[in-house]
Amino acid sequence: MSTEPATRRGRATRDRILAAAAELIAANGVGTLRLDDVERAAGVGRSQLYHYFANRDDLVNSVVQSTIDTVLAAQEPLLVGLDSIEGIDCWFDDIVANGLRGDGLGGCPIGTLARQLSEHDDVSRSAFVEAFARWEAPLIEGLSRMQANGRLNADADVVELADLTMAAIQGGILLAQVRRKPDQLRLALRGARAALVAATPAGISAT
Repeated sequence: MSTEPATRRGRATRDRILAAAAELIAANGVGTLRLDDVERAAGVGRSQLYHYFANRDDLVNSVVQSTIDTVLAAQEPLLVGLDSIEGIDCWFDDIVANGLRGDGLGGCPIGTLARQLSEHDDVSRSAFVEAFARWEAPLIEGLSRMQANGRLNADADVVELADLTMAAIQGGILLAQVRRKPDQLRLALRGARAALVAATPAGISAT
């Protein structure tokens, strides 16, 4: 289990190791990650690395947790406003802007790690289950508030709608990455939005 540093210098060293490992994983995949490469990239020795991380698996799992926290923290300001179609539109716009940054085809950091690790590592798979649940929870809460105030049909299944939306996000990002067509993400989110609007009274997108 990784050790949380007690000092600012220790936190900086641990963060540097995590950042180096994350960059190597992003560039070359989890399977090629070597501690020697992490040490060289982070400018630390083996004793320092083992001071903060028990072994390679512990380091990888810490990268997973750090990635999850970073992605969700970046979206947090918008996740509190998912109780209207307008709020959800703002969230979707942010996802498109971030998911299609740069060459537009970098993929979702959480989804990329999940595809590499979830079938081979139960600990990581559990972390991703929790990550997507954390990501989805504000949407479920927002849709539930819409339902409570009459802006979503009483018979709408908010969990099912949230699952559909998350599938559209991940599927859209993956298709954009694989097909080299950034509009794939916008198209997927358009489909999710249509399903959400259809669950509103009279199928209108009033906020």
